[in-house]
Amino acid sequence: MSDRQTRQITDSRVLAAMAHPLRRRLLDILRVDGPATASKLAERTEQGVGNISHHLRTLAACDLVAEAPELARDKRERWWRLVATTLRWSSTDFQDDSSAEAIAMASFSIDLDRQVGHVREFGASDAAERDWWAEGPFSTSHWMRLTADELEQVSQEVVELLSRWSNRELPDDGRERRTAFVFAHGVPARP
Repeated sequence: MSDRQTRQITDSRVLAAMAHPLRRRLLDILRVDGPATASKLAERTEQGVGNISHHLRTLAACDLVAEAPELARDKRERWWRLVATTLRWSSTDFQDDSSAEAIAMASFSIDLDRQVGHVREFGASDAAERDWWAEGPFSTSHWMRLTADELEQVSQEVVELLSRWSNRELPDDGRERRTAFVFAHGVPARP
């Protein structure tokens, strides 16, 4: 994996920029669907092109997206792509600065709301949609392109993994272990 495939976010300004709900959605769309123009993104999000352009410039200033001029058909057309396919951050990177810590906490909350929103949206979908997906739905934060059978297989593997860790005999190595609540869902959604 190249250095640009995964980016560790340690700058609270970048975290604040990507925490905006529309910007986060733009990142998700670019991750799932690949490069796009502001016009295509505006159509997809039902936003004005000027608004999308503003948010793309903000993401570009943080090196989260970049122009992809090789995709343009002419000098007027501007395409945008992700700079890194995966973004990671840890709240521990922001603990030494109360302002940065507040941004990290808000970003965590916004991210959780976004994740739970996808689960809620699926829960409110019609029976035919839920039936098509059968036993597959579960939750984690990855975008995948799957059939209903493939989603069910991923779900089974996640449950097996969590069960193995949950039911394991704890090592007697003197290290402190605290309880952790782990849950997972997988639902059909669109970025």
